[in-house]
Amino acid sequence: MSHAKKDTAPTRETAVLHRSLTSLPHHVVSASGSSLTLANGRKILDSCGGAAVAVIDYGNAEVIEAAVAQMHKVSYVHTMNYTTNAAEELARCILEPHPSSPNFDHGLKKAYFVGSGSEVNDAALKFMKQYWVERGEPQRKVYVARRQAYHGGTIGAMSISGMPARKAPYDGIMMPNVEFVSAADAFHLKGEDETEPEFVTRLVKEIEELFERIGAENIISFTGETVSGAALGAMPAPKGYWPAVRALCDKHGIILHLDEVMCGMGRTGTYFAFEKEGIKPDVVTIGKALSSGYAPSSAMLVNDKMLDVFRRGTASFNHGHTFQSHPMCCATVLKVQQIIKREQLVERCAEKGEQLAKLLQDAFDGAEYVADIRGRGLLRSVEFMLDPRTKTPFPKDTAFGANVQLAAFDLGVAVYLGSGTVDGIVGDHVLVSPQYTVSDKELEITVWALKKAYEKTVAGLYKAKL
Repeated sequence: MSHAKKDTAPTRETAVLHRSLTSLPHHVVSASGSSLTLANGRKILDSCGGAAVAVIDYGNAEVIEAAVAQMHKVSYVHTMNYTTNAAEELARCILEPHPSSPNFDHGLKKAYFVGSGSEVNDAALKFMKQYWVERGEPQRKVYVARRQAYHGGTIGAMSISGMPARKAPYDGIMMPNVEFVSAADAFHLKGEDETEPEFVTRLVKEIEELFERIGAENIISFTGETVSGAALGAMPAPKGYWPAVRALCDKHGIILHLDEVMCGMGRTGTYFAFEKEGIKPDVVTIGKALSSGYAPSSAMLVNDKMLDVFRRGTASFNHGHTFQSHPMCCATVLKVQQIIKREQLVERCAEKGEQLAKLLQDAFDGAEYVADIRGRGLLRSVEFMLDPRTKTPFPKDTAFGANVQLAAFDLGVAVYLGSGTVDGIVGDHVLVSPQYTVSDKELEITVWALKKAYEKTVAGLYKAKL
């Protein structure tokens, strides 16, 4: 960021390996409500929740008290031999029927807690592979995933991610047994004369042809984000896609793994994003909104079909982390989830999400370079293109989305930058993913700042052409 140094506190060389070696990130000294306070006193309205992480206010006294209380009881145990009330209660809290949809039966029975989305997707890859070993089918070695998807930064999670620019430096060390199919991306991929049902049929046919070419008996799982996150910019699948994929996986005997690290835990207006699709997955991975950022936490949730195979075999998952089910993290997350239930924040997220969608549509109606506004709940994106009519993206070096993000920040509002939207290399969008507690005024300020930032970027674009 070109203006990063002006609000950065350290005056000597940083000892932290930041994401950039040429500029320092903004230095945050405190956070309260929906705002971050920088070292120079500036307040920033966090309208992206970090990375769709924060869902309740920063500085919540109940959550802080719960974390401290747990540390007074027991701060750490190793899960090879021990468990805690915090972990047991958190698992029950997540898996029991949620007040926002009390009659929805998701079929998930056990939770496995680790620290990040990357870790938990790696855990899922191993769990699903071991499932087939336990069933006596060790020849299954192929994971099927989708292009334009992101599942994490570890080698395993990156291997099943379909973002070529992020993987390029690690070419040659990615997992070899991964096959990719098209994203459920109606905006970029659906033909002009193709109906939505026809598009879904084409996507599902592509998946089935791959299953048959590789041989279903060699495939471990099919992985996808229920609602795409930052890679595609809050892209819901077309209607009927997920039921058709579920049926296809059942037909060929393949595990369905849904990655809800970004879109789950209420973010898209239902507790699990797959509720809206009317399906039951075999494995679900969650994170981000799970803890609202108060503690590093993620979880893998699995159904009885999978667990029964393990029970009849070794009766153990051959995987573990030093800090899995960390007591302080679990107690902290439990309090966050209790607040979400008590305050009916999932329902509020759905309501505020519709309000945000209307504000964005009204603000950008007729905007020359706005190609699409999409999303679900409080996970929304605005995609920019050089020519929306022909769906021609800006050249990468234009950095249109990055300039919008920076201009919004200068106006005191943080939105989340997305790049490579079209093919993993070119394409621009910004995500808006505020806390579920966001006020009407904060939504209005967010959209106002985003529109002003867009106008400033467009003015700079025209000036560059002169």
